[in-house]
This record gives sequence, C-alpha cells and structure tokens, in this order.
Amino acid sequence: MSYPVPENEAKRIAALKHYQILDSAPEAAYDDIVAIAAYITGSPIAAVSLIDVDRQWFKAKVGLAKPATPREQAFCAHTILQTEVMEVEDAAADTRFSNNPLVTGEPHIRFYAGAPLITPDGHALGSVCIIDQNPRKLSSEQKDALKKLARLVMNNLELRRVSAELAEAIANVKTLSGLLPICSWCKQVRDDQGYWHQVEAYLKNHTEATFTHGVCAKCAEKFHSGT
Repeated sequence: MSYPVPENEAKRIAALKHYQILDSAPEAAYDDIVAIAAYITGSPIAAVSLIDVDRQWFKAKVGLAKPATPREQAFCAHTILQTEVMEVEDAAADTRFSNNPLVTGEPHIRFYAGAPLITPDGHALGSVCIIDQNPRKLSSEQKDALKKLARLVMNNLELRRVSAELAEAIANVKTLSGLLPICSWCKQVRDDQGYWHQVEAYLKNHTEATFTHGVCAKCAEKFHSGT
C-alpha cells in the first residue's frame, strides 16, 4: 500500500520537526479539542494527527488505542494534500481506502473527515480528524467547526514554537552584572584573572554583542578641525 507525498515534503517535515511536538506528552488543550470535535460531529473517534516521515502520530485522541499508525494506512496522509476538509463518506466504497487495514479491521473505519493543520508558511502537518464506523456525511456547519478547531490547534503549535524559541534565546543571553573594573585613562577593562582588555574584546567575550565601528559627530568635528 502506498500513500501520496506532497511536493514540498522535505520542507514540510522540517517544519513539523521545528515545532518539537512529536512524541510529546499529552496536553489538556489538545485533548479538549478532540473531545469537542467528537461532540460536535457526533463521532466515536477523533484525533489530532501529525504525519511524520513514515508514521501518523496522534498528539491527542479519543476512541483510539494506538498512539500511531503506519503512514501508508493514514487517511490524514491524503488530507495534507488539501487546504479544505477532506471527507470520505464510505471508505469501503472508496478505492483509495477499501483495502486499508483500518477499514477491513479495527477500528473499522467507514466514515472519515479531516481538516488540515496548515502552518503560516503553507505546510500541512496533519489534521484534526473524526472517524465513524457508519457511512455518513457532515453538515456544512460541522465542516466549518472542524476547520476552526484545526486553526486552534495551529495557534497552539505556533505558541509552542515561539515559546521554545524565546526560551532558547533567553538561555543564550549573557549579561554583565556587578562592578566592572575599567581604567580611567585608557578605558581598558580588567577581567577576573587580572588581565586588561579593550572594551570591545571584553564585551565580545562576555556577551552576544558584535561591534561595528564608526565616528561620532564630536570626534569627526575634532578630526576635521585638527584639534
């Protein structure tokens, strides 16, 4: 069994990894979203599914026992090729899925609908999906609600990404504190070992700052006046 691969697959996978969400612990925010998805669609199964290199991993789920499935079995592997909700009214009658082990065996999927999780850069990471064991069809209102829940998941993922990047930036910041010994004549700075350094060299070694050089207005005036 094969599965479709997006044209931007390498960039898509890189974007997915950047969110650092795969194999993370359960979180109430995502659990709440799948519970709402199941409720508003009247479905026994719902999930936040992320399509990795060769697997479908569930960040949150209701009605499913396994934490992941092979990508080749994932309905969501097809959803990530779309920008709108993908709906399969009867999987047993759909040539793409009729022989899928998830259709012929547990959980006996007959109906599926998934709203893609699309990053601000246009990469589809997975979906918010719902599943039923009976053929049916969603209303336009239910489809719209599923799309809104997908946007909510992406908002949470973006918040996670920004928070992680901010934490990393803060961890990398080096600050100076306390008294800084500086020569009143040449303005060199003394380090903890008693050695004297130019201000630029000292700050470069103790902070993340880099320097460019220019001439201030007062010095330029002195230089041109010859004083």
